[in-house]
Amino acid sequence: MNKPILWLASASPQRASLLAQIGIVPDKICSADIDESPYENELPRQYAARMALTKARYIHQSHNKEKKAQLFILAADTVIATGRTILPKAQTRETAETCLTHLSARSHRVYGGICLLAGGREMVKIIITRVQMKRLAQNEITAYLASDEWQDKAGGYAIQGRAGRFVRAIHGSYSNIVGLPLYETAMLLQGAGYNIDERAHNSDK
Repeated sequence: MNKPILWLASASPQRASLLAQIGIVPDKICSADIDESPYENELPRQYAARMALTKARYIHQSHNKEKKAQLFILAADTVIATGRTILPKAQTRETAETCLTHLSARSHRVYGGICLLAGGREMVKIIITRVQMKRLAQNEITAYLASDEWQDKAGGYAIQGRAGRFVRAIHGSYSNIVGLPLYETAMLLQGAGYNIDERAHNSDK
């Protein structure tokens, strides 16, 4: 009987670390080289779902040359939005500052798109977490920008770092904000036939 194989379609160290937290170590970690630009007028929910599905399909098409049986490909994407406005992943200090200024004293939503390809099926789920930010003083924003934690982060912040002190309230999954909703991911894997407890036990040996 073929052993189930799990590939993580994300180079994000946060996602690998979150999976390890619940005893899952992917057999392979792949980075999906895709265009992550939102479509014109694309809604945050639709964008998160499309990105997760596109990443999973890319890895399946470009890496699964041997058509491995019992292969599970897990992909995820994190989108931060206020209303219909999708905030970018901060690549520059200026973008991060714009995002933080926009989020100051606002409530925003984190859309976590997860996709699992397994047994010829494409399973996509969207998890939404609502986050309330405190009003940020300019000196707080400046100090956070100096930490460089904002780099390549959706919305210009990482809640698991120094920005955690900016968050007044969270309604929903905390791990979704970090990069992967663990409960929903575990349920998706188990529902598709991936035995998490067995794999975690074997990895501990």
